[in-house]
Amino acid sequence: MAKFRKRPVVIDAIQWTGQNYSEIREFCGVHPQGHGHCWYSVDDKNYIGTLEGGMEASKGDYIIKGVNGEFYPCKPDIFKKTYEAVEE
Repeated sequence: MAKFRKRPVVIDAIQWTGQNYSEIREFCGVHPQGHGHCWYSVDDKNYIGTLEGGMEASKGDYIIKGVNGEFYPCKPDIFKKTYEAVEE
């Protein structure tokens, strides 16, 4: 078995607070495959349009913009283990 280290990549992300719906829609913009907005709600659940289809995003999840412009949700505990703030 070989070991690998994640390359240092700077990403853009925003945390879903349960109240910043319009801010997240603005962050995500239009789905890259032309299916409307990347952030949408169905039956009181919130979803982010990913390359693999809609993934549910829970309050507290981070919405990450990947290196290829794709979006996906990330649980807060995983986010904190994987990412650190970058000073601009």
